[in-house]
Amino acid sequence: MASSLPAFTVRRGEPVLVAPAEPTPREVKPLSDIDDGEGMRFYSSGIHLYRSNPAKAGQDPARVIREALARALVPYYPLAGRLREEAGRKLVVDCAGQGVMFAEADADLTADDFGDVQSPPFPCFERFILESTTIAGVEPVVDRPLLYIQVTRLKCGGFIFGQRFCHCIVDAPGGMQFEKAICELACGAGAPSVAPAWGREMFMARRPPRPSYPHLEYREPAGGHDRMLSTPPADMARVPFFFGPREIAGLRQRAPPGMRCSRFELVAACIWRSRTAALGYAPDEEVRLSFIVNARGRPEIPLPEGFYGNAFAYSVAATTAGELCGKDLGYALELVKKAKSAVTHDYLLSVADLMVLEGRPLFALSRTYIVSDVSHAGFKSVDFGWGEAVYGGPAKGGEGPLLGVTNYFSRAKNGKGEEGTVVPICLPKDAMEKFQLEVEGLTAEL
Repeated sequence: MASSLPAFTVRRGEPVLVAPAEPTPREVKPLSDIDDGEGMRFYSSGIHLYRSNPAKAGQDPARVIREALARALVPYYPLAGRLREEAGRKLVVDCAGQGVMFAEADADLTADDFGDVQSPPFPCFERFILESTTIAGVEPVVDRPLLYIQVTRLKCGGFIFGQRFCHCIVDAPGGMQFEKAICELACGAGAPSVAPAWGREMFMARRPPRPSYPHLEYREPAGGHDRMLSTPPADMARVPFFFGPREIAGLRQRAPPGMRCSRFELVAACIWRSRTAALGYAPDEEVRLSFIVNARGRPEIPLPEGFYGNAFAYSVAATTAGELCGKDLGYALELVKKAKSAVTHDYLLSVADLMVLEGRPLFALSRTYIVSDVSHAGFKSVDFGWGEAVYGGPAKGGEGPLLGVTNYFSRAKNGKGEEGTVVPICLPKDAMEKFQLEVEGLTAEL
C-alpha cells in the first residue's frame, strides 16, 4: 500500500501552450453524438510514477516529453484544438493548432517516498496534475485546452507524469493510444506505430433519431432521496477493498451452478449488493448498477484501426433494494450479465439518437453505483524511455463531484504478491462497517 508522504514542496513553472511541431489542417471537426453528452464534459485525470534510470542520466524528462508531445500532436492535431458549442448543444472541434497546456515542476520527494502505491487515489494527486479554473465549481470544457500535462521531476532522478484529458475527445483506450504515441516518439521512433483515425461519424444520430431502448441510464430511478448525493465529504470514509484469489473463489461458490462469470461480474455484483444493504435503502426503492461496456474488439462494431474517440455506452442493471438484498448473489449476477450483453452497435446508435432528441442529458445518479473497469487498460506500460511505471492509473478513486457514486476497478497485488482487483470504496462513515461485513459474508469460502 502507499505510504504516508513526508512534508514536501512542489515548485511548478509557468504553464505554457505546446502546439503541433509542424503545420496541421485548419478545419472544424464535429464530435460524435456519444462524445458530446453531458456526462462526457469533464476532464479525466491519470498519473504515472517513474523511478530514475541510470541510462537516462543527464536527460530532462520534461524536455523529452514536451518535444515528443509536440510531434505527436501533428497526426493527433484535433487534440490541440478547442471545443465550440453549436445549435442543439452540439460540440465541434475548432482545429487551429492552439495547443495543449504543459507545465514542468520539481518536488523534493523520491519515488520510494510513495511506497507501494498500486491503486487510486494517488497520494496528493492534486499536486501532480495541472488544473484549470472553474466557474461556480464547474470546470468548463468549451474553449479550453483539451489536454493538460504536468511533468514533475523528483530528487531521486525519477519523475511523475500527470495528465488530464477532456473526456469528450478521448476515452481511456483512446487516451492510452495517444500517450503511447508520445512514448514511441520520445524513444526515437519516426512516427507512431498506430496512425490515428477520427471516425466519429460511426456514432452520429440517425435521421430522424429513433431511440430503440428504454435507456434507464438517463432516467431517474423510482424512490426517495439518495443520501449519497447529499452527504458532506467530511462525513465520508474511503477504504480500498481487495478481491484476490480467495475472495473471487468465495464469490464463485455463490454463483449458480454452470454460470460462467468474469472477475468483473463477480466483483461488481458483490459491491452493488453490499453497498445497497449498507446504505439502507427502502425495500421498494429502485437501485441500479451502471457500468461502461466498450465497443472495441466487437466484430459487429467495425471501428477503424486507430480510433481514439469514445466508443462505449453505460449499461444498467436495475431492481429494487428488497429484491437485490433479499435474494442470493446469483440474482445480482444474472442482472449484471444481462446488462453487459445489451450493448450492441444498435444500442450505441440509440444512445446517440437520445442525445440529440433530449439535449444531451447527464446520466442518472440517484441510487446508482457507476463503475469503470480500467484493470486491463495497460497504464503501467506507458514508457517514455525510463522504463515501466511504478504506478500507472487514474489519479482519483472516481470521477465527478459526488464522492462514492463512481468507482474505478483496477488491478493490484496484495502483500502476498497475489494479483487481484482493488476498488476504493467511498461511503458515509456510518455505512462503511456494514458494507465491510456484507462483503466479508459474500466472499468467505463455503
